[in-house]
Parts: sequence; structure tokens; C-alpha cells
Amino acid sequence: MFNALLLTQEGKTTQAQLGKLQDSDLPEGEVLVSVSASSLNYKDGLAITGTGKIIREFPMVPGIDFAGTVLESSDDRYQAGDKVILTGWGVGENHWGGMAERARVKADWLVPMPAGCDEHKAMMIGTAGLTAMLCVQALQQGGVRPQDGEILVTGASGGVGSVAVTLLAELGYKVVASTGRIEENGDLLRSLGASDLLAREELEDKSRPLERQRWAGIVDTVGNQVLATALAQMNYGGTAAICGLAGGFALPTTVMPFILRGVRLQGVDSVACPFDKRQQAWEQALKILPQSFYQQACQTISLAQVPEYASEIVKGQVTGRVIVAL
Repeated sequence: MFNALLLTQEGKTTQAQLGKLQDSDLPEGEVLVSVSASSLNYKDGLAITGTGKIIREFPMVPGIDFAGTVLESSDDRYQAGDKVILTGWGVGENHWGGMAERARVKADWLVPMPAGCDEHKAMMIGTAGLTAMLCVQALQQGGVRPQDGEILVTGASGGVGSVAVTLLAELGYKVVASTGRIEENGDLLRSLGASDLLAREELEDKSRPLERQRWAGIVDTVGNQVLATALAQMNYGGTAAICGLAGGFALPTTVMPFILRGVRLQGVDSVACPFDKRQQAWEQALKILPQSFYQQACQTISLAQVPEYASEIVKGQVTGRVIVAL
């Protein structure tokens, strides 16, 4: 028997309870993993609280990422004792996820633990860090260089945002961190590398189709009017890497930034990211992130604390990365 957080539904209400499961309860998959750590992401918060329609079938073990040790494998790529990471692929949404001491998954979904990394460190990066690294790579592929001007990171207090701020600053970019919690998190964001702060409210007002040019690049986790305003302020030839919808999925903008300023809007997905690209992003993130990031922007909770923190994360009250120790 092993511990797990199990989600059930009563009427239209999602219930999250700690319980005991056994291996025979787990879904099908080629690899059985002893899970050492998971992490709490915004999507996990939506699933656990039932705020978003993330889960279609119950019961469900949440947790869109985890790291651990292979116990059994019918796939030649993995052997018992191998350290592995899983992020994405619908795990924690339509396949039981990482908030349990054991998980059984498809071998195709796993990535071998990179050299110099362990389970806890991997979850300090997690889905959020992988997504942030893919966003930074999208800016680089769009031709955005440190000398081109300021990079705006929206939702900078969150998991993706805080990692993006750190990565960009370490690569020499001048980062402006936008958050609704400047008073609370301003010092942290500056310590992570932000050169300036911008109140979220300044981006929430309806903007003209084109505003004064300011941003060479954008990493956006918010969407909606925040992204629309930021796009209207993009420099000629700039790139916006978008990966989130914390502020809503709408995009009330016009074609003007794209056809008059040559702005590039690049969607970033980490869920179904191909293995080679995923592995490269992991290795690059580990090389770039300084030790100070892990010390400043990460906190660890127990499985029993997850429901409480899930409620807080959907309200925008959680800062940085939250690791769940199994």
C-alpha cells in the first residue's frame, strides 16, 4: 500500500482526500516508478479545486509532473533503479499523476534524469521551469538578443514567470517583471534578476491597437488584456512567447502589431513537447539556473498540504515553485 492524493467528484464538487492505494489500482503503462517528489502547478490547482474543467473522469490522482526511481519496466529504455522525470502528456488530467508514492506510466512520457540533477531539484524546475526554458528558447529563435531591449515577463510571481525572470537575467537580458504583488514579491523578483517591476494593473486597461514601442520580447503567462496591451507595446520585429491563461483565454487585440511592426506571436507547449526538444530544454535549464534560484524561489510542502496550497495558487497567492515531497 502507498499514500496518494485522490480526487473524486460529488455532484459538481471536486473532493481531494489522502488515501491508500496499491499497485493493482494504478493505470496501465510500461514503467512503474517510485515517486520521490512532485510539484504544484497552476493547472494542478485548477484540477484539485475543481475551478477548471481539467479532469473529465474520476477518481484521479493529480500531479502533472513527478520525479523518481524506476521499480519495474517492460521497456528496454528503462531499467529498475533508473532515475526519471515526467512532465505533461496529460498525466494528472486523464492518467493518474505524480501526487502519489507510486505511478505507472508510458515509457514514451519519461525523460532520464540529467547528470548533476536529483529528484528534488528536478521538481524545483518541473513543468514550470521546462515551460519557461522553452519560452526563452522561442525568444532566441525569434532573433531577440540581450542588446535589443527590455523583455517583459507577465505573471512573474508564479512558477513559470519566476523561472523565466531568472533564466533571462542569467543570459544577460534586461527583464521587467510584471506582477499584481509588487509590494509582496518585488524584492524577490529583483533578487532573481529583474531590473525593473511593472504593476499588472498597468497592463489591464484597454489599450489602443498600437502603443509606444517598449518590449523587444515577451514571456506571457496571463493572456487576455494583459497580453493584448503588451503586444501593442512591442518593438518592431519583436517576439512574444505565450504559454498561459491565468487571466483568461481571450485575446482582445488587433492585427496591427503583426502587420505593421512584424511582431511574432509564438505559442509554447510543454505538454506534448517532443523528447529531443524536451531533453535539450532540461539540460539547458540546469546549466543556466543559479544555485540562488533554488534557495530563493522554491518551497517544499507535504502531500497533506496540497489541497490548501491548491486553493491559494488559483487565487494567485503562491509565489515561485512549490515542491511536493513524497
